[in-house]
Amino acid sequence: MQQQDQIAPRIGFIGAGRVAKGLAWGLAQSKHVIAVAASRSLASAEQLAARIAGCRAGTDAQDAADGADLVFITVPDDAIAAVAAGVRWREGMAVVHCSGATEVAALAPAAKQGARTGGFHPLQFFADPEVALAGLPGCSIGIEAEEPLRSQLEALAAALHCRALHLPSGCRARYHAGAHYAGGFVFALLQEAADIWQSFGASREDAVRALVPLLRGTATAAERLGLARGLAGTYSRGDLGTVKKHLDDLAPLGAETLHLYCELALRSIPLGLERGGYDERRADAMRALLRAALFPR
Repeated sequence: MQQQDQIAPRIGFIGAGRVAKGLAWGLAQSKHVIAVAASRSLASAEQLAARIAGCRAGTDAQDAADGADLVFITVPDDAIAAVAAGVRWREGMAVVHCSGATEVAALAPAAKQGARTGGFHPLQFFADPEVALAGLPGCSIGIEAEEPLRSQLEALAAALHCRALHLPSGCRARYHAGAHYAGGFVFALLQEAADIWQSFGASREDAVRALVPLLRGTATAAERLGLARGLAGTYSRGDLGTVKKHLDDLAPLGAETLHLYCELALRSIPLGLERGGYDERRADAMRALLRAALFPR
C-alpha cells in the first residue's frame, strides 16, 4: 500500500450521482486512475464510467471496494454509515466520504477493519456535474484525515486545482452550516429580492437576470478586497436617509420582509465601521432606525 500511495491509487466510487461525476471526471482529466463506479442505478454508474477509459460500471459496492485502493463514498449523507457498515474493507486501503456535515466517525466500520478514513468535501455546487466540473478549479475542499491519507487527499485537491481547507474533528456540521450563507441561502436571498421587485411589477425572470451579475460583482469584490473593503452601497457609507427610505417602503410588504432586511442591515454595520465609511455615532443612528423598525412601540 505504501508503494501505491507514492504512485497513484486506483480510485473507486460508491454512488454515481452529481458529486461523483464531477469529481471522477475531474480526477480522470488529471490522469488519475478511476477504476470502478458502483451505484444502485446502473445507468448512473454507466454514465459516469462512459467518459473515463478503463472504468468499470456496476451496482455492487463490494466490487468498488475490492477494485480500488481509495474509495470515495458519494451517497446521500444518511446512507454513508450504512454503506461503510455493509462493505468488507482491506487493511491499508483508504475510504473517504464527500459529505460536508457528516463526521468521519460514520466510517468507523471501515476503520475497524484497518482502512484509513477521511473526509473530502468540495465547496462547490453540484446541481449540474458539468457546471461543477468547470467550477472546481480554484474552489476549496474541506479535508479531514490523519497522515498519510491527509497528504494523499491534499495531492488530489491539488490535481483538481483546488485549495485544501483542513478541518478539525467535530466541526463538520458548523463548517457545513456556515457554508450555506455563501451557498444555498443565497438562493433564498435572491428569492426575497425578486419578491420585493415583483411588488412593483418586475418579473422574477427580470429580477434574476438583473441581480445575478450584481451578485457576481459582489463575490469578486469580496475575493479581491476582503469583506470590509469590498462592501459597497448604503451600509458602506452610512446613508441614514436611504436607510429610512428603505424601511418606509418595505413596511407595507409585511413584517417578515422588513425583519429580514433589518437583521441583515444590522450585521452589515460592523463591516462599514471596519471599512471606515462612518463613525460610531453614525452607526448608532442607523442601528436605532433599524431596531425601531424591528421592535415598534
